[in-house]
Amino acid sequence: MLQRLSIQNYAIIDALEIGFSPHLNIITGETGAGKSILLGALQLILGERADLDALPDRQKKCVIEGVFTCRDTRVTQFLESQGLDREPTTMVRREISPNGKSRAFINDTPVNLDQLGELASVLVDLHQQFDTRKLGQSDVQMEILDAVCDQLDKVKAYRETYQSWKEAGVELERIRRQSLAAARELDYHRFLSDELEGLNFLPSEIENLEVELKQLTHGEDIRSALEEAYGRLEEGESPLLVQIRQVQSRIQAVSGFHPELGNLAERMGKALVELRDIAQDLSRISGKLPFDQSRLAQVNDRISEGYRLFKKHGVSSTGALLDLQESLRGKLAQAVGLEDEVRAGEEKREATRKILIAQAEGLSARRKQEGEGLVKNIHRLLRKVGMPSARLRVELRPCEAGPNGIDSLEFLFDPNSQDHFLPLRKVASGGELSRLMLCIKSLVARSAEMHTLIFDEIDTGISGEAAKQVGALLQELSVSHQVICVTHQPQIAGKADLHLYVSKEQAGDRVVTRIRALDVEERVTVIARMLAGEMPTAAAMQNAREMVGGS
Repeated sequence: MLQRLSIQNYAIIDALEIGFSPHLNIITGETGAGKSILLGALQLILGERADLDALPDRQKKCVIEGVFTCRDTRVTQFLESQGLDREPTTMVRREISPNGKSRAFINDTPVNLDQLGELASVLVDLHQQFDTRKLGQSDVQMEILDAVCDQLDKVKAYRETYQSWKEAGVELERIRRQSLAAARELDYHRFLSDELEGLNFLPSEIENLEVELKQLTHGEDIRSALEEAYGRLEEGESPLLVQIRQVQSRIQAVSGFHPELGNLAERMGKALVELRDIAQDLSRISGKLPFDQSRLAQVNDRISEGYRLFKKHGVSSTGALLDLQESLRGKLAQAVGLEDEVRAGEEKREATRKILIAQAEGLSARRKQEGEGLVKNIHRLLRKVGMPSARLRVELRPCEAGPNGIDSLEFLFDPNSQDHFLPLRKVASGGELSRLMLCIKSLVARSAEMHTLIFDEIDTGISGEAAKQVGALLQELSVSHQVICVTHQPQIAGKADLHLYVSKEQAGDRVVTRIRALDVEERVTVIARMLAGEMPTAAAMQNAREMVGGS
């Protein structure tokens, strides 16, 4: 419930503070006096965007503050979820600086506009003058039906599932595109991989084969050179090793006659040992030298295959070929993995779709179940507001799953009981829409636990007995809800628990808005003027007195 509203420096309002009744609050006044400006200020603390043009005095900031009393658990849950202080009352404040900067507070803690709007959706339902036009929209009609069905939380859960389903579809499509692109290259990559796998090169194999090829190609020359060297060292009539051994023996024999000769003899002995080892290695290498024409052909073929792949893939080493082979293995595995991801994505989306359909079917069943009751209750209320012949029909049709489920909805209206139903947006007049909206809001308010209902000229297009009936319905609604209503109809004003009168006054060079609560006699005078003009007759005064007395 809105307990108090304070406004400073907003539009033509210099400074106002308004207290409200927990029941029916009526706001009247001259056209242009600022009645709707009050609601504009209220909208700012409910999360609407600020307009710097609304500041009449650019030297000071605009401050709008509302104090709400509400024991709704949704308010408590919201405050706790946002880490905001819980107080006996909830204070919402909006400040607009002359430089255009806007700040919002809940219980003196800074918040953003999204947080403000979320809290406002629990605290207040604001019906503005032209909101009746939205009544013809299918989404609005569906929201009304779901509110009466008391399943707005289930609708929210369904929409979360619907969003997950849509996102799963987008992700699945992305993976499918990747999989198709990979599949288009799969055969080529598999061909390249199979070719490399078939040749099964070893690390550095081509480089090693190049060395072996040189040996095979020049084997005779190498063997001849080795055999000649070995022969000179170990064989023949005067092998070199024998000669060196003889020289070493001769030097050894005279080493006792000169101090340096012993060392030289020792060095020659070591050289002799090294040359003997060299001769043995020459013999060993010569014996192992390959000279196999078939092996030469094999090596040539293997190297040719390697060079062909070097050229084909633009590389220059066996290692690069093996890196390419590993890369192709990865691409093939990725293609298989994407196929697995596609299957997993399809399974996830299908599982989400089953949950979605189950939720949608639950919503649909409830709508069908409660739709007839909604119609009966609206017909009952339409009779109360002077539309006894009007008929409403809720037409639910199956459709593909969408944000509202598997139903499409149309409110059909027959204003004169002629059994000729047409879409509400095509047939209802402004006055009929206003009264129908009031009837609907009175039902929704009970179902959706709306504590404060605000109507800006809900009486558009009606007068006389119809206005009287609307006033009676507002009064009935105010027994269990706080109702704040801007009206031009005396029949409605007469039902007020608190009557606030808005007027304009000259303050220096400015026109400012003033608002005050009327006592009984002031109410009689104001309502009489609404009936008969600025100079009400005695009959008008008596009529106004009866309206106030009967409220």
